[in-house]
Amino acid sequence: MSDSVIQLKDLWVSYPRQTDGLVNNIKRMVRKEEKKKEFWALKGLNFDVKKGEVLGVIGRNGSGKSTLLKILSELITPDKGEYNVSGKRPVLLSLGAGFEPDLSGMENIYLNGLLLGQTKEEITKKIDEIVEFSELGDFIYEPVRTYSSGMKSRLAFSIAITIDPDVLLIDEVLGVGDQSFRDKSKEAILEKIQQNRTVILVTHSASLVREICDRVVWIHLGEQREIGTVDEVVPKYVQFMRDIKGKSQT
Repeated sequence: MSDSVIQLKDLWVSYPRQTDGLVNNIKRMVRKEEKKKEFWALKGLNFDVKKGEVLGVIGRNGSGKSTLLKILSELITPDKGEYNVSGKRPVLLSLGAGFEPDLSGMENIYLNGLLLGQTKEEITKKIDEIVEFSELGDFIYEPVRTYSSGMKSRLAFSIAITIDPDVLLIDEVLGVGDQSFRDKSKEAILEKIQQNRTVILVTHSASLVREICDRVVWIHLGEQREIGTVDEVVPKYVQFMRDIKGKSQT
């Protein structure tokens, strides 16, 4: 029997393009563009993730990394192909994901917890731990719309890590906030890894991938360009990015 908790088979995802309206029609006239009705964000992804594995997902902005996490967290559905997630629904940790800006941080803890399948009683038992980990102090009673991006990331991370999911999907938030909180967050993830939790990490940080990931998938323009060990994939990606930077400066 396979020990994979996530399987993707020829996964394709498209987004509709805005093709109607005066502004878009003028843009097409000026640029002589053909009318396009869809954009393929992911094109035929194929890979498995094993229980307890930490998989890094790397690629340039717009490559489809965040779209992949939305698929796995069931926020969107693929157009073609198949995917399967065993066990409980994965938890997506993304900046401000699911936050209601006019509600306080405390109220958003309950809202997010309920959305993640927790009961009110279960959330109440963990509320002190979540607030303490977030280090938000009395700001926890203020509306989230008054929070900085770093404060939102603290709250989002604190909720997700305390609820203790089987599969944790992390979208860039480890790069936000002060260094001490980033270090604490990384330590919390390492503890989950030691408890055989599965983690998928979207990041631009090659050093973070080298430090905590077992394998890496490199996505470029929606396509799966490479998948393998950190030592196999990261050097190729780093060189690719250097080449692009060099071309842009010439």
